[in-house]
Amino acid sequence: MQLEIAVQDVAGIQVAHDHGADRAELCQALVTGGLTPTSGMIRQAVELGLPARPLIRPRGGGYLYSSAEVAVMRQDVRALREAGAAGVIVGALDDHGLDHPALRRLVEAADGLPVVVHRCVDVLLAAGLTTPPQLVEELLDLGVSGVLTSGGAATAPEGTSVIGQLAEAGAGRLEIIAGGGVRAAHVAGLAEAGADVVHLSAGSPVTHGSPGPGGGEGSYVTTDAALVQAARSAVDAA
Repeated sequence: MQLEIAVQDVAGIQVAHDHGADRAELCQALVTGGLTPTSGMIRQAVELGLPARPLIRPRGGGYLYSSAEVAVMRQDVRALREAGAAGVIVGALDDHGLDHPALRRLVEAADGLPVVVHRCVDVLLAAGLTTPPQLVEELLDLGVSGVLTSGGAATAPEGTSVIGQLAEAGAGRLEIIAGGGVRAAHVAGLAEAGADVVHLSAGSPVTHGSPGPGGGEGSYVTTDAALVQAARSAVDAA
């Protein structure tokens, strides 16, 4: 099992690197579910030697994207690949399920980098629009290497049984990344279910000066060294 930390700021990259993450998902604005990070964040991770996969998500809200948004996502995939990304994390839905044309275009733009489809799949699993075996085969057919999922539940610990079904259906062909409300205490159960990777933000709120009247909230969540260390110990024990 590997440990993936979702990081949304430069300090978090350093903490994840120093305290045991195998790799990082880089994003911004985790409060919205995460948005595409800057190329500078990718380069910072590369300089430290931390494999980093950016989330490619152009806005908050649902996962039904226009052709213009998909075009922007393709450009972001290419730019972040050139900046040194170790893979990309993408997702897109249509009115019936996964948006195959959009996802194929994003896989093509990745040009051989590993592509993970994110928790947009949980929308489908929660609504009963797909089954774990169907989802696995669909993702493999799209050329995807992994899936980030809570098993269609609010949190991955609550979706452990579905995560286990995905792992069984994947049979080593598709990396199963368990994410959503994960803490160190949940790692053993997710490992037993067959998850290949546990994904968590390991975050705590901090404040660095006043944002003033136009800067948003006064605090933000950054990667907490103690929480990363606890997750690392749990993964090693699993």
